[in-house]
Amino acid sequence: MIPIIPLTYMAYKFLTYPPEHVYKIYPWECYVFALAVFVTMTNQIHKWSHTYFGLSRWVIILQDLHIILPRKQHRIHHVAPHDTYFCITTGWLNYPLDVLGFWRKMEAILEALTGLKPRSDDMKWAQQTE
Repeated sequence: MIPIIPLTYMAYKFLTYPPEHVYKIYPWECYVFALAVFVTMTNQIHKWSHTYFGLSRWVIILQDLHIILPRKQHRIHHVAPHDTYFCITTGWLNYPLDVLGFWRKMEAILEALTGLKPRSDDMKWAQQTE
């Protein structure tokens, strides 16, 4: 629902602003539009990465072409200790970020700032019954 607001405002600008101004803001508006589409689709794409049966052929093709997150690649994230491959829309950056140690560095920064150790309560979550 949240992407509807910027997309509605974008349509308003395209319909009411003079063409010269639209031309100037067009690259930014294209970026916002693409961002809104990917934000909207992220949960669905992530759901498809967990689905092994009943997917549409076009979804499987997009996964096989690595345009959206492939099921096999997302499975890496779900193997203990669950500390890598956090990109859940396309997965394109999973390997480079892992090689750079990006996630480990971010976790260290967050732990230093909050005092909370990542995944220290995983077993507590696994034992929840509600």
